[in-house]
Amino acid sequence: MAYIGQSPSIGNFQVCDAISTVNGQATYNLTVSSVAVTPETAFHVLCSVNGVLQKSGSAFTTSGSTIVFSSNLVTNDVVDFVHILGSVLDLGVPSDDTVTAAKINNNAISGKTALATEPADTDEFLVSDAGVLKRIDYSLIKGGSSHKTLLLTVTLSNVANITVNNTYITSAYRDYYFTLSNVHAASDNVDFPLRVSTDNGSSFITGSDYNRSAYGRDSEDTLNKSASDAGTDMNLMSSPTGNATSENFNSEGYIFDPLGTNNFTTFTGRSVYSKTDTRLNTALWSGHYEAVTAVNCFKLNFGSGNIASGVFKFYGIT
Repeated sequence: MAYIGQSPSIGNFQVCDAISTVNGQATYNLTVSSVAVTPETAFHVLCSVNGVLQKSGSAFTTSGSTIVFSSNLVTNDVVDFVHILGSVLDLGVPSDDTVTAAKINNNAISGKTALATEPADTDEFLVSDAGVLKRIDYSLIKGGSSHKTLLLTVTLSNVANITVNNTYITSAYRDYYFTLSNVHAASDNVDFPLRVSTDNGSSFITGSDYNRSAYGRDSEDTLNKSASDAGTDMNLMSSPTGNATSENFNSEGYIFDPLGTNNFTTFTGRSVYSKTDTRLNTALWSGHYEAVTAVNCFKLNFGSGNIASGVFKFYGIT
């Protein structure tokens, strides 16, 4: 059952500093290394005066961090020692290098709450440095500017487009990265354009506001290129793809500082895709939305028809 009143002090056996008696004084301070200490009760104290062990609660009592003798001490009295006892149930502080792995429960770490997000820069890890256990901040071991945090995964199935809005484009990140994996078109002979929005997707810019270029080569060693100084979109291809089973589209791209208000939002990336069953196309593409304003949403889709299947992933770059 719980203790009523002050819970017992356990396990800290202490020898108090020497007491200098004062003629006619009964009350004396109890200190250890000049720091005041408080016994649990007088019965937790062993005290010897003039070579005689005193009876706790009768020859002396305690009050806070003082010992009070039942009779005033005189000049020639000598307090031999005051020894404060704790509960014998306590193991005390282990000596250095005495706690081994066998004494630590297997769930000492696994039983604790798991960290569900990326650690803060000041979160610490334990590492062994040539056999010496040390701690290190996460900021010293995390990746640099190319570190990517996955923000969104979309498994595509007969959808009109992919839209990324200000739920994911936030001030938490300056730049972004995306991938398109094994994307199939529902219609034949289609491009794959990107368009931006400055009103979180209520409308998308379709005017002559995109400067873009794409250069590629197919498996027949034909150079494909397309460019525009005033295009209506950012095409991620240099030539169209088809909708046969073997004709798929794959791409990766970067978006630089879309929320910046003193720059054009710039894009760059590369794509690999099939134009026919036997022709493989590769393309390098880049461009920008030619307006000094924040972009908080963008949309990807085929030029006509739905996106039949594929996977889209979107990352923030820290």
